[in-house]
Amino acid sequence: MSEAASARSRHSSPAAVPLGPLEPMLRAWLPRQRWFAGKGRAITRLRLVSAVELLPPRSTPGLLHLLVGVDCADGTADCYQLLLGVRPAPLPPGLAPALIGRAEHGPYAGHAVYEGLGDPRLAALLLERLRAPGSHGPLRFDRDRDASIPADPAPRPLSGEQTNSSLIYGDSHILKVFRRVWPGTNPDLELPRALASAGCTRVPAPVAWYEAELPGGPPGRTGARRTDEPLTLGVLQPYLRGSEDGWQLALRRLAAGADFTAEAHALGRATAEVHSALASALPTVALGPAQAGRLAAGMTARLAATVREVPALRPFEDGLRGAFDALAASRGTGVPAQRIHGDLHLGQTLRTAGGSWALIDFEGEPARPLADRRRPEPAVRDIAGMLRSFDYAARSHRPFAPAWADACRAAFCEGYARTTGRDPREDPVLLRAYETDKAVYEARYESRHRPDWLHVPMAAIRRLAEREPPPRRLPSPPPPGSAAPHPHPKPPRRPLA
Repeated sequence: MSEAASARSRHSSPAAVPLGPLEPMLRAWLPRQRWFAGKGRAITRLRLVSAVELLPPRSTPGLLHLLVGVDCADGTADCYQLLLGVRPAPLPPGLAPALIGRAEHGPYAGHAVYEGLGDPRLAALLLERLRAPGSHGPLRFDRDRDASIPADPAPRPLSGEQTNSSLIYGDSHILKVFRRVWPGTNPDLELPRALASAGCTRVPAPVAWYEAELPGGPPGRTGARRTDEPLTLGVLQPYLRGSEDGWQLALRRLAAGADFTAEAHALGRATAEVHSALASALPTVALGPAQAGRLAAGMTARLAATVREVPALRPFEDGLRGAFDALAASRGTGVPAQRIHGDLHLGQTLRTAGGSWALIDFEGEPARPLADRRRPEPAVRDIAGMLRSFDYAARSHRPFAPAWADACRAAFCEGYARTTGRDPREDPVLLRAYETDKAVYEARYESRHRPDWLHVPMAAIRRLAEREPPPRRLPSPPPPGSAAPHPHPKPPRRPLA
């Protein structure tokens, strides 16, 4: 019998497994994690929301599943999912980099506490839980009964910049573990399942997932709305072996002086297929004056907040606001809104070994509240995100290649129009507003995390801040084999994630 099958999971209330002994080490460790959203904000309190011993420490190693509330001095409160390994100290050399701290007292006294996803034995346990659905305290594991999940694939963490954590099992499946969690179904589970039901093959269909059911929802600050909706904690999907990341593929083509317009055209068609399938599988609405006004107001508010944080935007604030004013004045008549990807860029696409395009990571912008990410929006928002991504790729090289970016943008829109019958550039007011909103978001992101990349969104900010940009269609893509930009001497980093 396996280690996972023989162990009995135990759920403990916060009183039975106090956070106290773990709090000092978690308070120091959390702000250093890539996925921690409270960077730069002082933590005032850690709260234990839920604790489940998926594998008791006496099993060596033990696996402790925690949901931890984090209150910050600025009034924000978030809930994070932690999977902690527990072993007698010291850790084996291979796990030493995962160390969080050593418990000096309490139920884990004398044990090392570490990031559990880096331990192959604990990562294998998590997959076994997904293979055998059931409940463990507030945790509920579920799966597609018709899907095949291998029993013993070797797990390995996926490296790179992420707002969550991912494990690859063999070459067959990938598990995304959500770190910052909210009540309600995560779109990265909801939308791929809806697309699979609609027969869309552009997105890997979930084969298993796990959630937490907390009566009344996770406790938050006084007066915060509580809900009985489950919290989506993780999603297992097929791993597209042999696929190429769209961002890296575009950069390699740039470096080689090769054309990318055929790929951009095909990616436009793939995006249109996903949008069409989402519109058929889930409810759509039509924008009216009130909805357009709310969209514009939200964009204007984000601009004002970002200008306070990024002073470089101040000279362009009036011009940028003009794009949002034009959206409000358009009254949104006849524009459909539907469920969309919500954070589409080249890094969220894969070209499969067979040469087709797949879209991944439907979580949306993790910084936005979950309710906002699940709200229908015009599909143009996704298109604007992809158009900005082509600009990012072009500006990652020296010299900047505006012709390459314009050609890819045009090819993408034309591929989209080939499938839907409507070119996104036929809605210039809406497209400009969403491109502007995305560039403002990028400016805040780069200012916080990668200041040396701030020049990329700032170039778009200057262009988009024109009060009345001349109407124009992007140029048609050049024929294959035409001149391409010079290669960049250093490999650039992945775009916004």
